[in-house]
Amino acid sequence: MKATRTKSSLDWILISSYLSLVTIGWFMIYSTVYDPEVPLQFLDVRTPIGSQTLWIAISLIIFIVVLTLDWKFWNTFAVPIYVISLLFLVLVLIFGTVINGAKAWFDFGFFSFQPSEWAKLGTALALASYLSFNKKNYLDSNTLWTAIGVFMIPALLILLQPDAGSAMVFFSFFILMFRKGMSYWFYLTAIGLVTIFITSLVFSPLLVTLVAFMLGISVLMYDQLPVGKASGYILALLAVSVFLYVNNEHKLALIPFGGGFIVYSIFLTYNRNFKIPFIMSSLLVVAIGLAFFSEFVIDNVLKPHQQERINVWLRPERCDPRGSLYNIIQSKLAIGSGGFAGKGYLKGEMTKLNYVPEQSTDFIFTSIAEEQGFVGSIGIVILFTIIILRCFAIAEKTRLEFIKGFCYSVGGIIFFHFIINLGMAMGLLPVVGIPLPFLSKGGSSLVMFTVLIGIVIKMNQNKMTIA
Repeated sequence: MKATRTKSSLDWILISSYLSLVTIGWFMIYSTVYDPEVPLQFLDVRTPIGSQTLWIAISLIIFIVVLTLDWKFWNTFAVPIYVISLLFLVLVLIFGTVINGAKAWFDFGFFSFQPSEWAKLGTALALASYLSFNKKNYLDSNTLWTAIGVFMIPALLILLQPDAGSAMVFFSFFILMFRKGMSYWFYLTAIGLVTIFITSLVFSPLLVTLVAFMLGISVLMYDQLPVGKASGYILALLAVSVFLYVNNEHKLALIPFGGGFIVYSIFLTYNRNFKIPFIMSSLLVVAIGLAFFSEFVIDNVLKPHQQERINVWLRPERCDPRGSLYNIIQSKLAIGSGGFAGKGYLKGEMTKLNYVPEQSTDFIFTSIAEEQGFVGSIGIVILFTIIILRCFAIAEKTRLEFIKGFCYSVGGIIFFHFIINLGMAMGLLPVVGIPLPFLSKGGSSLVMFTVLIGIVIKMNQNKMTIA
């Protein structure tokens, strides 16, 4: 048995999905800027739709060029491309133009360039190249932290702009890290910390503390006592705690579970059972500390506009419906108004009257949902799902670690953009200015995603098979 390289035909499923999204994006951008008195404005590059038409043409040319390059080109120049992308991230902090509060663009007058988009390509190449040298099924500590550093360095530089949305996308590389054997405990811990952060803001740190103590003493009792007896004790404590909580004695409601946890931990420690009480106490300190620390940071450390973003997401009752909450309200109304089949192309009232800000860029999905309805929205979801799954499938079929790493990176990047953008439009995630790949207006984003998909398609032509 030996590995041989075979050349297959182009992946037409991936190509057709890509072209479909780009085409849909063009029509929806045209819809957002449509003026019946100037129906041919897409021929004028000075208009938003004209500019997008030009960028689509440029992207298709670049797409063809990428398909003519051997995939080894990207492996050979992975590190130089990464270093150049970092250099641009540093230079934009010095010479960049501030747009929407972030110093993230080079403005050359006739076009603008966003280095953070290309940093995704450079990072995907560099990380895939570095991990391709790791032939083990697990990541040793040196490899793990070096790999994390590869994608956290550009993320931190982007945070300095500040552009939290683009920086968040770099967490998509943890999908590749998981596939390479990073411990699932890391992901469970991260999910737990995020859950504590969200619940402490949506409800209150006191409620998080109450639930933490309840879970803590439950673990201790079920570990040491018969199930029936442990359940009896917990239900009794729960009844007292709920009674106090519903009667607005929130602090006193902590006493049954908090006091019970402390007393039972002392009892177990006295009987030389140290391990479980120590572990649970440590976890409780972290959880409760994070709950109170999160609220303190949001209310006292973050800048007003950053507080507004978090409040719009988790505490909308604190926001002005005609101020910071306006975008999300209009976005939800536009999405809901589309119904099952939509209002029809060029017939979206909220789109035409420009109720939703940034509807050709960050909120392009609202135009799709209003005019094409649930059916059109599901079609978009299906197309993105096909692209993401194809990237992962190509990664799993190849025997070349560089191709595997790059394809997982591309699938992860597109997945994060897709989830964050749709979640943002529906109010499920904070508004962080993430474009919807292939659909949102913007040359840097379109060209970058075109290059990513083109490389994946080219790599799929050169699979390693078993002979």
